[in-house]
Amino acid sequence: MGGREGSSAGYKTFSEMANSGRGGFRAAIFIYILTSVENMGFVANMVSLFTYFFTVMFFNLAGAANTLTNFMGATFLLSLVGGIISDTFLSKLNTCLIFGTIELLGLMLMTIQAHSKKLHPTFCGIDKTSCVKGGTAAMLYISLSLYALGSGGVRGALPALGADQFNQNDPSEVEALSTFFNWVILSATIGASVGVTVIVWVSSEVAWYWGFFICLVSAFIGFVVLACGRRFYRIQPRGQSPIIRVLQVIVVAFKNRKLTAPVKPDELHEINDKVTDFPESKLVHTGQFRCLDKAAILGKNSGPRPWAVCTVTQVEEVKILTRMLPILFSTIIMNTCLAQLQTFSIRQGNEMDRFLGSFEVPASSVPVIPLVFMSILIPLYEFVFVPFARKITGHPAGITQLQRVGIGLVLSAISMAVAGFVEVKRRNHFLKTPPVKISLFWLSLQYGIFGIADMFTLVGLLEFFYKEAPKGMRSLSTSFTWVSLSFGYFLSSIFVDLINAVTKRIAPSKQGWLHGLDINHNNLNLFYYFLAILSCINFVNYLYWASWYKYKTEELPHIELKPKAFVSASPVFKKESIPDNHGATTNGSSALADHTKNGDKLLKPSL
Repeated sequence: MGGREGSSAGYKTFSEMANSGRGGFRAAIFIYILTSVENMGFVANMVSLFTYFFTVMFFNLAGAANTLTNFMGATFLLSLVGGIISDTFLSKLNTCLIFGTIELLGLMLMTIQAHSKKLHPTFCGIDKTSCVKGGTAAMLYISLSLYALGSGGVRGALPALGADQFNQNDPSEVEALSTFFNWVILSATIGASVGVTVIVWVSSEVAWYWGFFICLVSAFIGFVVLACGRRFYRIQPRGQSPIIRVLQVIVVAFKNRKLTAPVKPDELHEINDKVTDFPESKLVHTGQFRCLDKAAILGKNSGPRPWAVCTVTQVEEVKILTRMLPILFSTIIMNTCLAQLQTFSIRQGNEMDRFLGSFEVPASSVPVIPLVFMSILIPLYEFVFVPFARKITGHPAGITQLQRVGIGLVLSAISMAVAGFVEVKRRNHFLKTPPVKISLFWLSLQYGIFGIADMFTLVGLLEFFYKEAPKGMRSLSTSFTWVSLSFGYFLSSIFVDLINAVTKRIAPSKQGWLHGLDINHNNLNLFYYFLAILSCINFVNYLYWASWYKYKTEELPHIELKPKAFVSASPVFKKESIPDNHGATTNGSSALADHTKNGDKLLKPSL
């Protein structure tokens, strides 16, 4: 089809020839290994840093929770930095290695501080949010900042690097992309299972610095393995900065705001195939956000210059990113719920019977339960559910990405409701028969349900943002998954402070739901119920936007590629085009009709 048919006939771009024999699952193995060993330390810290802040750095309950959620929020928000850099300035591989070095430096400083008693604060009382100050505070926040920047940058580039190993214009590799994302989450799950058991046990029972040191060593090994796979990777050429392309559309549309958009979309300016460096497909014009179409109006006395006119494809790229935003925002509440399982649920576990026979289970190791579920369910999903659903729906992944996300949102609401019921049972049992406590494994209910929810939503979002993104914006778009996590963690911090402030005023006891250090005398269950109700409302909101969303449609014209010239290292191809009176290629219904008559197809996923 179009450029790809030309490729199959023997005409290939420089990047395709350079990547010949590369990619596929052989290259993905290196990415699976890094994902597993790096995630082993990262998830171990996600679930144990709350305890570290609470018992070693002497934060109070709300302070420890907010510090952790702010750290996690910053980590995932900084994935945007990695995404933008890997789309514009560096290859995705080099981006991962540079930010990986920063991550290792942050872990090194955390290890040093945990080892040196001189860098620990002294207890200052229960009325203060934190006891860290001076050099101790500087060391803590610098190490956390480096860790967040490095880990976030890696997450902004790594999923797109892995997905680039599968050609979406090759029918034999289309189904492989969904499989890749399933296996990358399985790799992360296996690594996380080791982290929340072995590393968490070492941190809590042996020494915190040994736990951080193991995280440091495992991450180092992972980045070495990633670098060793360099010759197996398909390295995609970088394009213009996605930020610049977006700004160009916004600026030109604003300058042309007083112009009247043409009724027929084929009168808008589109890319001229005669000067196309790479035989990429064009995006078909859509009727949403018509105000942006004004950026593609070519003035009578102006030529096709940047910042003067944009192509329809460039405008449609901005429309795609705009359509993605409601989907992104609709998943934030779910990630706010996730933050509770890494903060308050850990604190719940410390107030429960943690003995399994004679072995005392660290409360931070409870998340291993959903991780075990996910390790079993992901292969079942891939080998049983997907082939069965594929026969019914005809979709390569069995169900669409947005359907998969929706299932996860429903399960996350159920998880929060269950968490509230478990907290009521735990607290009532403790208050009626102290010091007898219920088993830690009651928490497996909320963790297990949410683990399944995460399996559906995380993979669905990663695949959705990658497949729907314009080719030059895939790292940035994939980072939207982590941005949703980031906003969820930040929103958790806001909710904790806001709920405490409001309930302190209206509660008869004049105490906030989440006040103090002792969860046996506050109302954590009401906070869980609040999140469950909010999740239900959010799901209704998600249904609206998922129904409204229009999947990306590409036009792949039936054109035979002919070698034109070689400039630098990259060939330029001359292709037949359908010129309008401005010398640009038409993009409207007449062009589509001509191509359809010639047997071409529009690639349009099912909704």
